[in-house]
Amino acid sequence: MTRALIASLLLTAPAAAAEKPNVVLVLADDLGRGDLSCYGGTVAATPHLDRMAKEGVRFDRYYAAAPICSPSRCGLLTGQFPARWRVTSFLQTRAGNRACEMADFLDPKAPTLPRALRAAGYRTAHVGKWHLGGGRDVADAPKFAAYGYDLGVGTWESPEPHPDLTARDWIWSLDDKVKRWDRTGWMVDRTLDFLRADADAPCFVNLWLDDPHTPWVPTADDQQVGKGGRATGKGDTPERLAKVLAETDRQVGRLLDAVRGRKGRPTVVLFLSDNGPLPTFDRKRTAGLRGSKLSLYEGGVRVPLIAWGPGVVPAGPANETTVVGGVDLFPTLCKLCGADRPKGYEPDGEDLSAALLGKAPRRTKPLFWEYGRNATSFAYPPVKADRSPNVAMLDGDWKLLVNADGSGAELYDLAADPKEATDLAGAKPEVARRLAAAAVAWRKSVP
Repeated sequence: MTRALIASLLLTAPAAAAEKPNVVLVLADDLGRGDLSCYGGTVAATPHLDRMAKEGVRFDRYYAAAPICSPSRCGLLTGQFPARWRVTSFLQTRAGNRACEMADFLDPKAPTLPRALRAAGYRTAHVGKWHLGGGRDVADAPKFAAYGYDLGVGTWESPEPHPDLTARDWIWSLDDKVKRWDRTGWMVDRTLDFLRADADAPCFVNLWLDDPHTPWVPTADDQQVGKGGRATGKGDTPERLAKVLAETDRQVGRLLDAVRGRKGRPTVVLFLSDNGPLPTFDRKRTAGLRGSKLSLYEGGVRVPLIAWGPGVVPAGPANETTVVGGVDLFPTLCKLCGADRPKGYEPDGEDLSAALLGKAPRRTKPLFWEYGRNATSFAYPPVKADRSPNVAMLDGDWKLLVNADGSGAELYDLAADPKEATDLAGAKPEVARRLAAAAVAWRKSVP
């Protein structure tokens, strides 16, 4: 079957069982645009991901659903803004969650992408970091099956931590069977095992990596003992980051090589990040964008997305125009995989499957974010200029940031000013008022 025929079928009708592609969603942790050389980064060479971008589509305007891990992941799974499900910061202890006005875990009643795909005949797996409930003192988080997974292989911050990854009551320890620097390879192995287990059924895998989240521990020599036998690093230096990125690149390359060697059902691989980086090393890791993890400026939410899939995703130039949000992946992958959306489901994202197939559609819905409901329970960027107002929206090329009480509005034209250097709220008061009103109204509409 030719790529053109597959694309035509996927765009015009639900995919038949023989045409449904496998999908592997590779989520890197705290990865910035400047961490990849295909985005112009100089932190490390990433030849395998560069090749992935050349053989597929690299998106210039992909936005995570939040500038921190748990809500960003919630947006991916539900296709809805994470504040709807009371997930607005990283999930932690019960007391910490209450201080952030959050739930202790993602409500299992929430719509989820794996559940929708499973209903369409997919086998589903989660491999790696979860961070949507479980760990610390939250012992009653729902198991992976409650969200639609046939297989759940989690790390410590999950309801089902795998014993090879979790020897103690912390994310990493010296006693873990799989050491910090081998975890990405181990997760890729589990993903490949799942893909090989039943070639007759299409597969969906969340492969959610630990790297390149700090601490950066590329070798045993870079590791040291922390409190209570916890494993930590000897310092988060650019040199250690470069080694971690090189290993991440190598392991993703190994995954792609295995897929290239398979016959039969096509496989689509999406590689993306959950939020911006921290530290940024003077914005090198954000490719010059203002902000970082914990910030609603571009450096906190505008991150890499590469789509790849021989026979499905065409090789072509980078898509520099289509604005894709994390909340779009649910409706987009439902369309690509021939899955029905749940009855009564209202996504905050939209179907942009045409963008995965080489087109450049224009999104029709604005994107909204929030981060920082109070000044005491949320972490903020160490660089003062990177701390943003706590609500933001993107409508076309206009980016508006404002506090939930309506104060502190900032307006940027991202087409002319992607680094958000010139606030146009004073020069464009009508635009600023209109977008600020919409942003504040949205913030009031969520729990």
